[in-house]
Amino acid sequence: MTNLSLFFSNNALMPFHLSVVILGLISLIQTIGFYFGIRPLAFLKYFIPIGFNSPLLHIKFSKILILIFFLINFSFVGYFLQFFFYAYDDGFASISYILIPTFIIAVFFTVFMIHCLDQVIRPKYTYRPLNLIGRLATISGGSIRPEHPAQARVRDEYGQLHYVYVVSEAGEIPINTQIILIRMKGHNYVAKKIAPSNHLFDYEIFPECQQEK
Repeated sequence: MTNLSLFFSNNALMPFHLSVVILGLISLIQTIGFYFGIRPLAFLKYFIPIGFNSPLLHIKFSKILILIFFLINFSFVGYFLQFFFYAYDDGFASISYILIPTFIIAVFFTVFMIHCLDQVIRPKYTYRPLNLIGRLATISGGSIRPEHPAQARVRDEYGQLHYVYVVSEAGEIPINTQIILIRMKGHNYVAKKIAPSNHLFDYEIFPECQQEK
């Protein structure tokens, strides 16, 4: 019992005891907050001095989670070093000697842990609605009219092929005609037929182009 009281009251271990207490309080408060659908410690992220602009800490985790990792590593490393000195010299080292190396090692392991987790945790993807307006398409499912949609094939900016339903802006457009998607109408694209070539580069109209060739 005396040894246990000496362990909890020893000044050489007090920073690490405090780290464990803070870790327990954060876990308790956050758990209760999640149960009621709130984030009671969200304000702490404005007071945690962590430089996220550096490449070393360019990660996707919250500052609260990084603080928890640091407290775990700080207390574990501190206890380990102090018990190592106790086993070697039958006494704890002065806190002024042990605090700085403990802090450096804890920071190193915290960065290592969050970068390892950053590699295995699947990132969140944001859904962006498909927008094909302004792209060329080819009618592939029959003729289209203003109130009669048909299927057309079109490629997006990444070259992926899509099949969409289109209606014509005016009149009937036959199958295999190349069109341009100009706007949305409900769940269908409104398409406009591409005007035929005006033969600006026809060699019969401009024979000098043929001579140059």
